[in-house]
Amino acid sequence: MKSTLTILAVLLLAPLAALPAADTKPNILIILVDDMGYGDPGCYNPQSKIVTPQIDRLAREGMRFTDAHAPGPLCHPSRYGLMTGRHPFRTDVSKWPTQPLIRKDQATIATVLKSAGYRTAMVGKWHLGFEETGYDKVLPGGPADRGFDRFFGFRASTDIPPYFYLEGDHAVTPPTATIADSPAHPERGYSPFQGRFWRGGGISPGLELVDVLPRFTDEAITVIRDHAKSMKEKPLMLYYAPTGPHTPWLPSPEFKGRSGIGTYGDFTMMVDAMIGRVLAVLDETKLSDNTLILFTSDNGPVWYPEDVQRTGHDSAGGLRGMKSSNWEGGHRMPFIVRWPGKVKPGSISTRTICFTDIMATLADVSGVKLAAEAGPDSFSFLPVLLGTQPADKPVRESLVIGKSIRSGPWKYIEGREPEFFARPGSKTIPEPSQPPGQLFHLDDDPRETKNLAVEKPEIVARLQAELKRIRKAGRTRP
Repeated sequence: MKSTLTILAVLLLAPLAALPAADTKPNILIILVDDMGYGDPGCYNPQSKIVTPQIDRLAREGMRFTDAHAPGPLCHPSRYGLMTGRHPFRTDVSKWPTQPLIRKDQATIATVLKSAGYRTAMVGKWHLGFEETGYDKVLPGGPADRGFDRFFGFRASTDIPPYFYLEGDHAVTPPTATIADSPAHPERGYSPFQGRFWRGGGISPGLELVDVLPRFTDEAITVIRDHAKSMKEKPLMLYYAPTGPHTPWLPSPEFKGRSGIGTYGDFTMMVDAMIGRVLAVLDETKLSDNTLILFTSDNGPVWYPEDVQRTGHDSAGGLRGMKSSNWEGGHRMPFIVRWPGKVKPGSISTRTICFTDIMATLADVSGVKLAAEAGPDSFSFLPVLLGTQPADKPVRESLVIGKSIRSGPWKYIEGREPEFFARPGSKTIPEPSQPPGQLFHLDDDPRETKNLAVEKPEIVARLQAELKRIRKAGRTRP
């Protein structure tokens, strides 16, 4: 009996032995850029015409994932999944303009890390809603009420009014002025959703949209420097969510003409430079060696086949589709993790992961056991980072994104609806002759060119049943 209890105790305590002690917890920096494609960074696409030395540096010094996915192919569902570890189809993401998407009692990556003793901060684009009853009043339900000790940012994108900075739970200056719809973009060939596009509406007096990206970077740097002055007290988790290269594409003068493919490339180079400024301050404050960095993008780019032909640059890196698409170009993202002394520099992982997995991973990193209701669709990929994941064990058995389900190499998409950003005559719209469902074998056909739905009805039936089961269930994590 005694030996049995001893063995049981060892088994129960063994997982905890790998967790970090309180005084060795790393600082954590999450960088979530906006609308950057899989093929934009040079480390993902050797043919990229956009120079991205800072993102490439992260790849050289860390692990580059080649099969990482946003939880949804649009901004707000993607960010919901990242923050909550929950698939966005489990809530009504359409209510974000007037209501918070995250419930008061819902765990977030910020609340999980606060419970581990972290100081938490967010800078940048929220896009997950507030209780909006007037911009001259307190705006509950945002980062300040969902686990962040400090927040400076924007309500949503820089093309969705009203435009104003938030600090904590209130507007710095209410949007009492107005801005007209953006003028026509000077570069030809772009759709209405590209270029200098923004919607007219309310704006804070004196606010200039061109200043938002560098302002957020300044604020992120301030957070890091402030933390460095009191770094022995608590570790820091900073969620830095810059607003580029989402529209409007507004590169500052020093980046105009730098890329050779027009405003999008110039603005993306500016985003890379902003990341470089943040990395530089980590070096300057000697925090780099004890900081875990996760870099990714929230969804695919708004970049049409016509743009590829005109510029010679494939923002989706050869993948089919773009932002809003159930095809890979809409949600397969550049995803890089740098963690000095833990993650092997220059390593590459082909494991299938999702942003929802960040919560469970950071819980493992910080030594927190997730509550049963927290991160219901989150699976830890910490063993992948540490090189201890068994080769025959996937991080997750399946992955549901929008109207698609992935299981191993097989991917099934319900229906043949066009993308939200598709335009008449665009090659992004499926042919009417296609069957209503789409089945692809991604190992053999990563570009999703051959629909096998008719040839493999048994696989279609299996994936349809699994998709129905996951939607009905409240969770996928045991």
